[in-house]
Amino acid sequence: MSPRFVVLGPPGAGKTTIGGLLAERTGLPFRDTDEDVVASAGKPISDIFTTDGEPVFRALEEQAVADALATHDGVLALGGGAVLSPVTRQRLAGHTVVFLNVGMAEGVRRTGLSSARPLLAGVSPRATFKALLDARLPLYREVATVEVVTDDLSPEQVVDAVLDRCG
Repeated sequence: MSPRFVVLGPPGAGKTTIGGLLAERTGLPFRDTDEDVVASAGKPISDIFTTDGEPVFRALEEQAVADALATHDGVLALGGGAVLSPVTRQRLAGHTVVFLNVGMAEGVRRTGLSSARPLLAGVSPRATFKALLDARLPLYREVATVEVVTDDLSPEQVVDAVLDRCG
C-alpha cells in the first residue's frame, strides 16, 4: 500500500483543503497526519507543544508519517514541519509528493497568525513565518516531485494543476 499523492507545504498552503479536494476528485480516501498525531496523543497539537515540547511532537509526527506511508493508499497530507525529519524525507522517496508553495504574505494572511499554530505564536509572528519558510523551502523542494504555487489560485485551480502535472 502506498499513497497516490502526498501533499505538503508550510502553514497556510492549503494542505488539508487541497488534499481533501484531491481525494474527492480522484475518488480516493483522505488522511491527515496531524489528525493522526492528535488521535494518538489524545490532545491538540498546541497542547503537545505546550506540555510536552516540540521534540515530543516531532517524534509523534515522524511515527504518524511512517504509519500512513505504509498503510494509506489515497491522498495523504503531512504537517508543515514533517520534512524537518531526515528519516521522513528518506521515506518520501519514490512517492508522488506535491509541494504546495505559498508566499509569506499570503501564508500570513491565510493563517491569520493563529494561536492554534504553535510555531507562529510569539513576539514577531511575521518574522517567525519568514524564518520557517527560509528553513523549510529547500526541504520541501528536496522531496517534491511536483510544486504548485498556490498564492493566486483557488483550491479547485490548485487541484487542476496537481492533476495536470501528475497525469
